[in-house]
Amino acid sequence: MSKVRSRIAAGFAGVLAAFYSLALSAQAYPARPIELISHTSAGSGTDVVARALADVVRRENLLPQQFVVVNRVGGAGVIAYTFFKTKRGDPYYMLTVSPTLLAMAHRPDVNIGLENYTPLALFAIDPQTIMVPADSPFATFKELVAAAQKQPDSLVAATTSVQGTGRLVLYLIEKAAPGAKFKFVTFKGGGEAATSVAGGHTHFTTENLSEGLGLLEAKKLRVLGVAADRRLPQIPDVPTLRELGYPVEAGTTRGFAFPAGVPKEAVTVMETALERAHKSQAWKEHAARNMYLDVYMNGADFGRFLAQRLAEVRGFYDAVGLGAKP
Repeated sequence: MSKVRSRIAAGFAGVLAAFYSLALSAQAYPARPIELISHTSAGSGTDVVARALADVVRRENLLPQQFVVVNRVGGAGVIAYTFFKTKRGDPYYMLTVSPTLLAMAHRPDVNIGLENYTPLALFAIDPQTIMVPADSPFATFKELVAAAQKQPDSLVAATTSVQGTGRLVLYLIEKAAPGAKFKFVTFKGGGEAATSVAGGHTHFTTENLSEGLGLLEAKKLRVLGVAADRRLPQIPDVPTLRELGYPVEAGTTRGFAFPAGVPKEAVTVMETALERAHKSQAWKEHAARNMYLDVYMNGADFGRFLAQRLAEVRGFYDAVGLGAKP
């Protein structure tokens, strides 16, 4: 029965794609606003990127219609990604891509593979950091790790999900520092995780620098290290974790995708608009302010990048219990 339903669904998706192709040939795309989906809460890194793009497109007049950002939060991304999967062939839905997309492809209980997307562009890598309260007893990252080695599970990290890049950083630190073990709690977005740390409810966060930026500027948080391949020019005195002797590099992908099966005409229009948005001064200023690593890829390159990253992180997903059960 399930196979019959799958064939019916696939047939319907094909009809839908054909319908949109015909509609596009009859009128210029886009003819109405486009829903831009964030799977995390307002103020999170993914949400901030979505709203920044929507603002740039509006200010630069890059499309005849605007983006409407919608937060579809819940289930560690399952709600948003499951919804997006149903929009095959529809160019009026776009997704803000983060590493959660890879987790959805790996999890057997979800199984939303890369074939369900049309990658459009990678805009940046948002580096992960180690942020502690301003009054934390840990002056350096090495002190924090030493405490976790001396008393495993005594320190609690604030992250966004068990499958997120912040959790990946914990996994990599534990591998690089024998004996270190951390507990963690999850939040709906990195902004909430950073707020938890600033309020003293958790010891540190491994989320994106951009998500704690306001609290850093208010001197309620401090950065002990950056999980990037180089120091950030905005905070040149903060070392990378590799400099400190820990081979830990991780950042959150910031990109965009259509559902699979979208008409080529719409893909061409959107790829062109996104490339212009990335080159705009407004985006450059946003990226610098939020301390992103400036990386751009077109749709084809972004698709290859996602496939490569999925292969690289499967071991992590299995280690944290997101793989197939024996």
